[in-house]
Amino acid sequence: MTKDVIVLGAGIVGVSTAIHLQRRGRQVTLVDRKAPGGETSFGNAGLIQREGVVPYGFPQQLGVLIRYAFNNRIDAHYHLRALPGQLAFLARYWWNSNTKRHEMISRAYAPLIEHSISEHNDLIEASHSGHLIRKDGWMEIFRTDAKRDAEFAEAERLQREFGVSYDALSGADIARMEPSIRGEFRGGLRWRDPWSVLDPHGLITAYRLYFERLGGRFTSGDAATLEQTASGWKVTTSDGAVEAQDAVVALGPWADLATSKLGYSFPLGVKRGYHMHYAPEGDAMLNNWTLDAERGYFLAPMNRGIRLTTGAEFAARDAPKTPVQLDRAEKVARAIFPLGRRLDPEPWMGARPCTPDMMPIIGKAPRHDGLWFAFGHAHHGLTLGPVTGRVLAELITGDAPFINIAAYSPNRFNP
Repeated sequence: MTKDVIVLGAGIVGVSTAIHLQRRGRQVTLVDRKAPGGETSFGNAGLIQREGVVPYGFPQQLGVLIRYAFNNRIDAHYHLRALPGQLAFLARYWWNSNTKRHEMISRAYAPLIEHSISEHNDLIEASHSGHLIRKDGWMEIFRTDAKRDAEFAEAERLQREFGVSYDALSGADIARMEPSIRGEFRGGLRWRDPWSVLDPHGLITAYRLYFERLGGRFTSGDAATLEQTASGWKVTTSDGAVEAQDAVVALGPWADLATSKLGYSFPLGVKRGYHMHYAPEGDAMLNNWTLDAERGYFLAPMNRGIRLTTGAEFAARDAPKTPVQLDRAEKVARAIFPLGRRLDPEPWMGARPCTPDMMPIIGKAPRHDGLWFAFGHAHHGLTLGPVTGRVLAELITGDAPFINIAAYSPNRFNP
């Protein structure tokens, strides 16, 4: 089969890119080894984070680093045996997280985040998936005055510099909004702008079905078989070889399967994460997506149940699951909310693809015609999938992207 474009990777970034290319008159084949949304995009906190203009940085304070070194936290965990292979990435990540660099990166990152809601809304309406969306923001709750005051100050800065909206909450506000949450919380923040997703996998499935209604096609295949031909690119699928003029690599943490054999080297790190769904006990109810800020876990009221998510695990991408953070988080979460039985047969685990400068890789491959990259979105893959798909489709079809994407160029790592 000959198609105009092959898109490798059927997570939120790949599906969104396929939609935008199909809309712009290209005939697209979407290829993945699993069904769309079956890997990293399957599990997350389910937030479209319009407020997330500041990417997650590496801690700079010595005291904080010492606390993480004990390896007993919910928000971060590491495999000691994996650290030697990650030191180069972590060192660059730490350097880019210093105050001056982090501010510069945030300003370059902001245009993507700014359009995250509007670009999702376009696809939500087109795919008739509005029933999976809530538009009432999310909430952080604070255990200490110091954390509350610091986060209030940061929220005010984000509102002033980036137009992000929020409400400052008192302890009484939290008790009113979440009567099933126990404990004395010193206040909270409600971010007004973000949307939340009741079923992230269901949303990606809806986007995939919309892509197929546009005339696109999904097939299973092996991204590692991607090779250049005289007229473009070819990949092996369950339906045979598929050839196209252009190929998009949107493989998240598995991008190296296609890029390394073509001579590219990206310093792509991995932050693994876990989730589990729970039934509430009795008539308990969780009304809001809620972050226990000092402890570093999320409680999200999704269709499947209350989803408990963890922070980042620094480990080899394909190492066996070690859901110790989930066990730690569950113990703390049960102390503030009446979680009932686990609903999943085992913890879910996914791998977030991260760059050391915290920005995604979006654009043309430096040394190959017809080859395009879209990966490295770290914690904001769900948030940034549609806006990434739009700007890359504009670039591939010869139009100027509607926002400046120079900062995300693959050339910064592979000149």
